[in-house]
Amino acid sequence: MADEQERVQPSGVWATAVGVARVRALETERENALFRDPLAQAFATAGGLRPSSPPLPDDEAARRRRRAVSFSIVIRTKFLDDLLQQASASGVRQVVLLGAGMDSRAFRMDWPEGTRLFEVDTAAPLAFKASVLRQERAVARCERITVAVDLREDWPDALAAAGHDPAVPTVWIAEGLLIYLPEDAVELLLARISAQSATGSRMGLTLGSRGVIERFGADAGPGSAASLWVSEMPDDPVGWLAGHGWEAASHTLRERAVAYGRLISTPPQHEERPGGLISAVRR
Repeated sequence: MADEQERVQPSGVWATAVGVARVRALETERENALFRDPLAQAFATAGGLRPSSPPLPDDEAARRRRRAVSFSIVIRTKFLDDLLQQASASGVRQVVLLGAGMDSRAFRMDWPEGTRLFEVDTAAPLAFKASVLRQERAVARCERITVAVDLREDWPDALAAAGHDPAVPTVWIAEGLLIYLPEDAVELLLARISAQSATGSRMGLTLGSRGVIERFGADAGPGSAASLWVSEMPDDPVGWLAGHGWEAASHTLRERAVAYGRLISTPPQHEERPGGLISAVRR
């Protein structure tokens, strides 16, 4: 009860992480779920979101956009789960979640012995998350280390002080993060990641597809996730990452959904361009 009374409620950009948790909770309830996230509902409920699916808007275009956002969250979660499992199988034992939000991978995935997982985010979401984790008596399945720092500040120093070793490979995850950062901040973030990445490091990114801000942001309500989006992926994301020393592969949501058996009955609403799901290896 004390945790609930003292819990700082979500606001600003990090409040969108609670909405992501609700989507993951709804996916967890499906019989053919692509992943199971037992903590997702607790995060959503603590953030004031009802357990049931939110009512869809009356406008058909708005309903389609909301379904599209939820769908993208489910597919990207599965994509990055697989990437992390592959990195672990290759021997990587350092994991860094940038803008970790309500990510519960430290608790819901099986990790090899010796794995250290760093969750980097600002103090408010980390404190909110900690209160829910205490309430749920959640136990991490690896060594979990939280790093309270704003990604606009000198976060590499804070990460190093928490024990991250740039001399050994790391798998980096930036999920649902870059779309909220202006292009110069995205470039700086990638440069800092690259400087802390030994050869053999891996990275999973989600990028806003070209035109997504125009399609989703035009009538986005104040404070909604889409109203806070500011950047989209480069025309050539693979070439962009190659310039930073990464060998990357780009995938579309539709392509990955088909691979996961989550078929899409509707045709694309726009031309499919290079995808916003990125896996990369440090050369």
